Amino acid sequence: MQQPEAISFVSLFDPSGVPYALLVIVITWLAIRFVTRSLDALAERFTQRRLLFKQLTAITRFVIIIVSSVTVAGAVVNFTRESLLALGGSIAVAVGFAFKDLLASLMAGLILLFDRPFQVGDRVEFGGTYGEVKEIGLRAVRINTLDDNLVSVPNNLFLSGAVACANAGALDQMCVFDFWIGCNEDFETAKQLVYEATASSRYVYLAKPITLIVREEPVRNGGERFAIRITVKAYVFDGRYEVAFGTDVTERVKRAFRAARIRTAGELEWTARQAAEMLLHPAGAGA
Repeated sequence: MQQPEAISFVSLFDPSGVPYALLVIVITWLAIRFVTRSLDALAERFTQRRLLFKQLTAITRFVIIIVSSVTVAGAVVNFTRESLLALGGSIAVAVGFAFKDLLASLMAGLILLFDRPFQVGDRVEFGGTYGEVKEIGLRAVRINTLDDNLVSVPNNLFLSGAVACANAGALDQMCVFDFWIGCNEDFETAKQLVYEATASSRYVYLAKPITLIVREEPVRNGGERFAIRITVKAYVFDGRYEVAFGTDVTERVKRAFRAARIRTAGELEWTARQAAEMLLHPAGAGA
């Protein structure tokens, strides 16, 4: 009873179509490489349209892969009416169980491309991973972290989890930096210095506003110690320079504080620790 069914399965395969299918696979691979390299080169040349070219790359890859997959399947499989009626149900069940997760990720990838909660080139945070979306693939989204690690997250996880997008398709991106000074320091001067340091950075995007917030609150991981927290919110002209922007602003603020003799919370803590050690171990105590 099993032999006819086995023969029916074998009869679906058409060996004569294998050379053509292999040719299609090779052409598909070359086409994807050519399109990816060409659009990436255009993205680097025309930086204002970089995210647009990244999005075109992802969509084009999807279209090429889907078209080639259908072509290859049509070349090596005999899709006759009788074979489909006899074996269609059993094949569908077998394929469904075997490729359940892959199909779920594929459909999720299509949803991500057209629903667009984020796009290729955006900065996103998901499940503790933060970085730039390098690729929305058939199976996973690849995120390049700030530590230059490439993290792959299955597409279907984005449909059930919360994802934060920092720039939502725009080239510029908001950055937030905190600076802590002592409660008795001149906070008005410090606030002005932070603003000037941010506004004078070569990475700042001045078409959008710079916002400063001043609060007095406990220092993070600092027990009962209080300090004045100055938060600056500004936009970097390109999300790729987020880390460079933060470094530049921090260096400028540190130099400005030192020139104005404004002590940060860290400097006050260091001074207090040194004083405490001198009291516990006064000079000449061992003489």
